[in-house]
Amino acid sequence: MSEIFKALMLHEVDKVVTSQLEDVKMSDLPDGDITVAIDYSTLNYKDGMVLKGIGRLVRAYPHIPGIDFVGTVESSESSAYAIGDKVILTGWRVGEIHWGGFAEKARVKSDWLVPLPDGLNTKQAMAIGTAGLTSMLAVLALEEHGVLPDQDGDVLVTGSAGGLGSISVAILAKLGYRVTASTGRSQTHQYLKKLGATSIIDRGELSDLPNRPLLSERWIGCVDAVGGSTLTHVLAEMVHNGSVASCGLAGGAELGGTVIPFLLRGVNLLGIDSNLCHYTRRKQAWSRLVADLDLDMLDSITKVVSMAELPALADAILAGKIQGRVVVDMNL
Repeated sequence: MSEIFKALMLHEVDKVVTSQLEDVKMSDLPDGDITVAIDYSTLNYKDGMVLKGIGRLVRAYPHIPGIDFVGTVESSESSAYAIGDKVILTGWRVGEIHWGGFAEKARVKSDWLVPLPDGLNTKQAMAIGTAGLTSMLAVLALEEHGVLPDQDGDVLVTGSAGGLGSISVAILAKLGYRVTASTGRSQTHQYLKKLGATSIIDRGELSDLPNRPLLSERWIGCVDAVGGSTLTHVLAEMVHNGSVASCGLAGGAELGGTVIPFLLRGVNLLGIDSNLCHYTRRKQAWSRLVADLDLDMLDSITKVVSMAELPALADAILAGKIQGRVVVDMNL
């Protein structure tokens, strides 16, 4: 085992965060009972925030970002995993409080890992990544609240051309739902139709706060990655007993409006937390992803980059200009 590895290291000077590739000593890794040789990580919206120093998600520098990764167990002090096992990490504030996946090595707690499911290779696992896991958790929540494919009506996906939205569209379409994709980028329409979107609407239709508590019933369910006024608008358009799975805040963290959709239409607002999600639920979601996602489709929505390319992509993902998934190959 080499005592030196490459990592994208963040530094903060005078409240300005900068990043550079550095050699890091194995002895500098944080405490944990598992050391992983990382194959791939991904670029997520939260990673963009961390790379730009937005939101004070990171409080201690120097810091290695990257909220998820997949790789091979290199050393283990846990009975749960042996050397050579393939494992996935998502969440647990790795890449925020704890050093993360934009590196060739990581040391973490075994409780934070799940085994790589049968039927997935490591690149596919990170083409799914945190965004795909969150998408599947959202679909599971909608199913459990009665939003089913044989129901008359459409499921809305907001922020549909991003990583979470893309995989949500693909999963829902394969399961047989009618899917309406909301996007502000006309150049993504054909892309979304290939993923299985039945119809596409401009995000401007949903971006304003509703002018009354209830609007015409429109959606049986929704996977919302936008939040803010879009979420408030969507809640006013849900059918009776419809459900919204709230997964993101690209459009803002505020929630306006009234409680009327909940009281008069029985609308369900379902919070989706993939960060501290229980191990059993993670395993269930990964199993469903293998079964319910067209894995051949993943290549068509995935761009592979090196660690050195990540800083330049941070602004793009925060501005909603990334289409699909960005996978980080540690061998590039």
